[in-house]
Amino acid sequence: MNVKELKQLLIQEAKEIETYVINTRRYIHMHPETAFEEVKTRDLIEAELKKLGFDTIRTARTGVIGVLNGKKTGPTIALRADTDALNLTEENDVEYASTIPGKMHACGHDAHTAMLLGAAKLIFKYRGQLSGTIKLLFQPAEEGGGGGKLICDEGHLDDVDKIFGIHVWRELEAGIIGSRKGAMLASADTFTVIITGKGGHAAAPHQTIDPTAVLVDIYNALQKIVSREIDPFSDVIITTPVMQASDAFNVIPREAKLEGTFRTMDPKIRDHIVTRIPEIVQGYCKAWRCEGSVAFNEGDMIPYPPLINDAQSVDEVIEILKGTELSYVSMDPSMGGEDFAFYLQKTKGAFLTLGIYNEEKGITSPHHHPHFDVDEAVLWKGTALYALLGFYSLFNV
Repeated sequence: MNVKELKQLLIQEAKEIETYVINTRRYIHMHPETAFEEVKTRDLIEAELKKLGFDTIRTARTGVIGVLNGKKTGPTIALRADTDALNLTEENDVEYASTIPGKMHACGHDAHTAMLLGAAKLIFKYRGQLSGTIKLLFQPAEEGGGGGKLICDEGHLDDVDKIFGIHVWRELEAGIIGSRKGAMLASADTFTVIITGKGGHAAAPHQTIDPTAVLVDIYNALQKIVSREIDPFSDVIITTPVMQASDAFNVIPREAKLEGTFRTMDPKIRDHIVTRIPEIVQGYCKAWRCEGSVAFNEGDMIPYPPLINDAQSVDEVIEILKGTELSYVSMDPSMGGEDFAFYLQKTKGAFLTLGIYNEEKGITSPHHHPHFDVDEAVLWKGTALYALLGFYSLFNV
């Protein structure tokens, strides 16, 4: 069998197992599990991999890796899908809607998992053509928990020569595959500002030290980091959507809280922001006789580095897709964050997207929205892409 024939077989058979991929996606969608709670999802994946004939390794608390060795020597290629859902109540009126109140697959990780399981079938079927080793990473806790970092810390990337991941993408028309060379997604950090003053009656503000007045000043001042201290051609945002203070209109609180996130493609800019936020908070608090504190990435939140694709790997993916019915576009960068970035700090590879936007079907809601859904008619393309990447070394001799 030559390379061209194998490409066509993988694409054709990805279409033939479309029902399996859709049904698997729907089952996972109906039973969402959030970060480090993906036990039933992991067990389902593990059972499917073992049934095929993959060796399996449990990882990152609630993740699983499928391993398959080819009959020929060659590189180790890793393919990654994330498995966690979000703490969000679904509002879609569909037969496969979430059955778990307050939890929903609103970012497409159910689709990623199903597509990679579909690809596992095809990779195993044609394992006789495989050179080297395939690792299928079913990773938990992408949504802030840093499951990818845990997998790296456990050493599962140490022998990997190339890694690829796919994410369904609302910003691309259904069925279009996208990526870009270099910086593609931003770093992602969170911060919490606590301002402590002296509470009292709203009718006597002079008897208080009002932390809410300082909160507003700091909120506005943080935007000046972007508008007055950083090159306007740089990719950077600071967003502070959480402001908490009094619970009553006539009570000045003792304490006020501001929470937000900042994103950038440039590690130096990230370091500058980390330095400047505490300086600004302390300056304003000192001016108005308050106390202020700043904490970064509290709790289970893990700071994500920028996601920077290896240019050669992107070129090689484009080359693999030539002559197939899978269409590729170079896409704009996004200020979203992804812990696939940790993998790309360990080895070369590329993060890819699969468009799902379909206005005719009403699939237009953004990620992390209660009406988010995917165009299931294109999931076979994600399965085919994963499978093609599984034979990456064969297609890039």
